[in-house]
Amino acid sequence: MKDEIGVIPGLAVILVGDRKDSATYVRNKKKACESVGVKSYEVCLPEDSTEEEVLKFISGFNDDPEVHGILVQLPLPSHMNEQNILNAVSIEKDVDGFHPLNIGRLAMRGREPLFVPCTPKGCIELLHRCDIDIKGKQAVVIGRSNIVGMPAALLLLREDATVSIVHSRTKNPEEITSQADIIISAVGQPNMVRGSWIKPGAVIIDVGINPVEDATSPRGYRLVGDVCYEEACKIASAVTPVPGGVGPMTIAMLLSNTLSSAKRMHNFQ
Repeated sequence: MKDEIGVIPGLAVILVGDRKDSATYVRNKKKACESVGVKSYEVCLPEDSTEEEVLKFISGFNDDPEVHGILVQLPLPSHMNEQNILNAVSIEKDVDGFHPLNIGRLAMRGREPLFVPCTPKGCIELLHRCDIDIKGKQAVVIGRSNIVGMPAALLLLREDATVSIVHSRTKNPEEITSQADIIISAVGQPNMVRGSWIKPGAVIIDVGINPVEDATSPRGYRLVGDVCYEEACKIASAVTPVPGGVGPMTIAMLLSNTLSSAKRMHNFQ
């Protein structure tokens, strides 16, 4: 693209506050941009910034023709209205895919969103790359967040799976998950999904990334998923590791969405 039309895809990331995990994500996104030749623009604002300041940067990036994707790192500080801020991102640059119009199109048959949220898109890409059949399969999504659970369920439906969603109010979740050919878990509960929850031969995608105390680790904690990995390994036919499974896929899909956006803006095939 750079050689043919002289355009370099650009991704702007806005980080508010000093959450360690968010700062790590932003750093990894920046590194990934550099490794594939996407230009990254970064804004780091203090925790006590006003909503107006954040909106001012979004508006600037909306108007900048060199920026093709805008990402606001969530969660935002509690004094900010997340909805106002996410809605301010131009739908043409909403590489996170969280704009209500993008989610609405994702939910409707025969409509195509401009962007699909990165984490669920990465989960489906993993299934495709590993030649795992989705059509007609029983799929269970654990968690119903706007960021992962709900769009993951919609994507599985688009792939012709039969989809159930298990959430905090579900009675006997293990009865439902133990029927599943495919499980995508995104709840943020360490080791919640035990071996007994899993059907032999099932495929498990673990989106959870949870710090648990570990005195033997130099940082005092280690990261585990929602799925008890040791137990799942003995029963499932495939399990994603934590960390290093879904995380890198999320970032790859973010770059892919940014490239698609640049191509669309410049009519580049």
